[in-house]
Amino acid sequence: MDLYEYQGKELFATVGLPVPRGMVAVTPEEAKAAAAQIGGRVVVKAQVQVGGRGKAGGVKLADGPAEARSVAEQIIGMDIHGHTVHRVLVEEASDIAREMYAALILDRGAKKVLAMLSGIGGMDIEQVAHEHPEALSRVWVDPLAGWSDYVSRRLCFGAGLGAELVRPMSDVFTKLWDAFTRYEATLVEVNPLILTADGRLVALDSKFSVDNNSLYRQPAVAAMRDVEAADPQEQMALERGVTYVKLDGDIGVLGNGAGLVMSTLDVVADAGGAPANFLDVGGGAKAEEIVSALEVITSDPKVKAIFFNIFGGITRCDEVANGVLTAVAQMGITMPIVVRLDGTHDVEGREILAQADVPNLFVEATMLAAADKAVALAAGRES
Repeated sequence: MDLYEYQGKELFATVGLPVPRGMVAVTPEEAKAAAAQIGGRVVVKAQVQVGGRGKAGGVKLADGPAEARSVAEQIIGMDIHGHTVHRVLVEEASDIAREMYAALILDRGAKKVLAMLSGIGGMDIEQVAHEHPEALSRVWVDPLAGWSDYVSRRLCFGAGLGAELVRPMSDVFTKLWDAFTRYEATLVEVNPLILTADGRLVALDSKFSVDNNSLYRQPAVAAMRDVEAADPQEQMALERGVTYVKLDGDIGVLGNGAGLVMSTLDVVADAGGAPANFLDVGGGAKAEEIVSALEVITSDPKVKAIFFNIFGGITRCDEVANGVLTAVAQMGITMPIVVRLDGTHDVEGREILAQADVPNLFVEATMLAAADKAVALAAGRES
């Protein structure tokens, strides 16, 4: 789950990482009141879960409450890379002497946390990393060993920072590590991490992503989820307890088991189709679970056909077949559904579906044949 900048800064503050004083506003009048309370020059920053706000005009300076109101009026409601701005962060302006970049990210390949530091920060850090990779210092942290000042020193010297920054940077990374582990994050990024004119290191921005699987242990973080900004299908899946990831295609895919569903995505692509989603209906695949899964998939207007792929181990294919028929009848689904059943009681399951004689229900014995059928149906080549 990705957090907004102001939410990430709230978590930074809990571990003692310095952040500018700021307030969230959802109307221009609230922005004016926030600027008056903060005093002096402020920055009005669009709160969207996407990069490139500054270049898109979503970050502006204001010299007082009246200008903050005017600026907020321009920003609230604007579209930034497909994201509508519903709120702004009004924050005290900082006296910046230097901009840097600091991050902790879960490296799933290495099964470690990757710590990164650069003496160059700001809007174009990706370009810096591409054109000047030597400017970005990287150190992998053993999760059993945890954080140590030694790692901070390696980062600082690798990034070419002066000795005077080693101790304060070590303090920053210790607090970042605290936030990363305490809130079970997959990414904590500060860009820019600024050195102020009076020598302080301050997190001027925050990018904070938390592992969805940990949210039941993190009620305070879970409460930060912006339901309005969430993808409607993914929000529906969350409410129904279904494992779902939205993709860009037009063939709805569901199966029982993550590995099987991933394989199904591959065979659909190999057959020339484009999966609309990843959906794991779970090991039971009873009628209730199937109804919930199909509700999520059919709510996506792009879906033209559904590929239901079941391998019966503990799951019985005849029970799944009855569940599919119950779901189709209950929901009145008219789009084509291709069902592949294999494993425990697969013959019985296919017979149940065949005898039901549902016009939009197609049964295939193999995964490849089912993928070909689903792709053809989505393209309108078969009926």
